[in-house]
Amino acid sequence: MPALSPARRSALRAQAHALHPVVMIGDKGLTETVVAEVDRALKAHGLIKVKAATDDREARTAWMAQICDQLAAQPVQAIGKILVIWREQEEAQPDSPEAKPARPAAKAAGGKRPLSKAATRSGRPRSPAPSPPRESEPRRRRPRTSR
Repeated sequence: MPALSPARRSALRAQAHALHPVVMIGDKGLTETVVAEVDRALKAHGLIKVKAATDDREARTAWMAQICDQLAAQPVQAIGKILVIWREQEEAQPDSPEAKPARPAAKAAGGKRPLSKAATRSGRPRSPAPSPPRESEPRRRRPRTSR
């Protein structure tokens, strides 16, 4: 896989800024289960943060290289104990059962779905009977201040 261009790396760093670590490398280091979890996270998200629980800078650098080599990923950034890793997500095949069904057609103006006259936000039909009127109570007023 070719190296990331500086512009793409910068864009990924900007996207990763709002992310939280989804995988943590503990005291046992980079085990097979940790690598499998990183692989699952990359399949789901594409861009992830990994937190390494060690003060050894060389070990963190080696872990980043090992993860990227094993999983065909790209290193984006390493700041302190946080490693940012990116892998291009595979697009789901439309014939496969894992593919999600297509979303409804274009939405109405304003980015909202058109609602029928008898539907509310929850999608339930409105009641045909109007709400009962409120009992008349005297209107409460705020107490006056000493102004």
